[in-house]
Amino acid sequence: MTCIRIVEVLPTPAALFHAAAEEFNRLGRAAIAERGRFTVALSGGSTPRSLYSLLAKDYAGFPWGNTFLFFGDERHVPPDHPDSNYRMVNEALLSKVPVPASNVYRVTAENPDANAAALEYEDKLRKFFKLAPGEFPHFDLILLGLGPDGHTASLFPDSEGLKEQSRLVIANWVEKFNTHRITFTFPVLNHATDVMFLSSGENKADMVREILEGHHVPPFPAQQIEPEGRLVWMLDQAAAAKLTG
Repeated sequence: MTCIRIVEVLPTPAALFHAAAEEFNRLGRAAIAERGRFTVALSGGSTPRSLYSLLAKDYAGFPWGNTFLFFGDERHVPPDHPDSNYRMVNEALLSKVPVPASNVYRVTAENPDANAAALEYEDKLRKFFKLAPGEFPHFDLILLGLGPDGHTASLFPDSEGLKEQSRLVIANWVEKFNTHRITFTFPVLNHATDVMFLSSGENKADMVREILEGHHVPPFPAQQIEPEGRLVWMLDQAAAAKLTG
């Protein structure tokens, strides 16, 4: 199956968040109508936070009871730590919408052993998706962000995690932060039906151009996202300012 790449450029950050929320709503309702559930892997970061806040404010009537939320990556910190992706998502979204607690699958990143936390999360995925050995989950939607160095999820340039092709979740050592990050692997990201990158601001413009138009060798991690379904880049005008196409 060939990856379908779509680039949407919105005039302002507010328009970007609105368009992303509408896409979330559309995909979710379609998945629930077809299969009875909507499976989503969430991203950390300031841009997704604005999306989550908008979903909490304007989409209380969304079928949250049929929505199952996971985390594409997590920092190796407890859930109440300021750096925790779970804490951010909980503050912006989970505490404000009627999603059952049993539908939220967080990483137990308070475990001092990051590898054990990754294995535990992988086991959660295997059980939820009822995976046979060698199978990968098919998320309806995975949200991703773009780092200034071209990383996505917690797959950083030159990190060992870029090579992983069999595991679902790993503890990836990130040298520049001197810490592990717990992250989905490329096979999980690339088995999704829809992957949505959100990128906002002029500070992202150079890397957006590199990812979408460059031919870096080796490729940046974000260039290695090629899902089985659609790859949607949602950018505001500032983030898209240096694209030539």
